[in-house]
Amino acid sequence: MSKAQWFGRITIKPGWGGGRPCVRAQRMRVEDVLELRSAGASYGETLVGHASWERDDIFASVVFSSGKG
Repeated sequence: MSKAQWFGRITIKPGWGGGRPCVRAQRMRVEDVLELRSAGASYGETLVGHASWERDDIFASVVFSSGKG
């Protein structure tokens, strides 16, 4: 995926997540995804409770946080 495609999965909206980057216009912040992964949560565990999410949303969070793509 290109940088634009990865970053297209990340949304910044005033009032959502304290104005911080969120995954696909939902209220789960990129930093929350990264904290779950760094705490040892598997991809499956990270996706639990987010039925509309895809694995690529987790990858997009990582790419976005690194500023690369």
